[in-house]
Amino acid sequence: MSSMTEQLDRVARIQREWARERPDLDVSPQGVIGRLHRVAGLLTERLCEVYAQHGLSEGEFDVLAALRRAGEPYERAPGELAAFTMVTTGGITKRIDRLERAGLVTRRVSEHDGRGRVVALTERGRAVFDAAFTEHIANEHTLLEALSSRQATQLESLLTAWLHELEPPVSGAVV
Repeated sequence: MSSMTEQLDRVARIQREWARERPDLDVSPQGVIGRLHRVAGLLTERLCEVYAQHGLSEGEFDVLAALRRAGEPYERAPGELAAFTMVTTGGITKRIDRLERAGLVTRRVSEHDGRGRVVALTERGRAVFDAAFTEHIANEHTLLEALSSRQATQLESLLTAWLHELEPPVSGAVV
């Protein structure tokens, strides 16, 4: 028979220890934030497994997704990619270098700005991304099976409201 401590999740065990060590502090926010942090980490691991099956890192998948969402001709400037992926331009450059070496994207001079560059999905890049994205969405459905449809809807609503308070609005861009 297992003890009560073994039945507690990691966050509950941490809260119990803090209640003992720092009874003067209300550590109840850890119940939400700690669990959300753990869930996010575990979800990221599961999502990255699918990306890796297609030879992609999380960041590379993100760049390809931003290009694919752009619609034909599936291209964006590196600065746009940074905005649409929440990554710095320098970080985007490293991802683009890797994707270009793999033959998934190309870079060319912008027709509108001779100094600017445009990154575009190659035919191979689109095929690789579309296959990865199909599996990614199936994986997300599987991950949500732990919740009822009602719970998933409630959680989405709660997270949307919370994110709205924490994250500055994105001006004019649909991410």
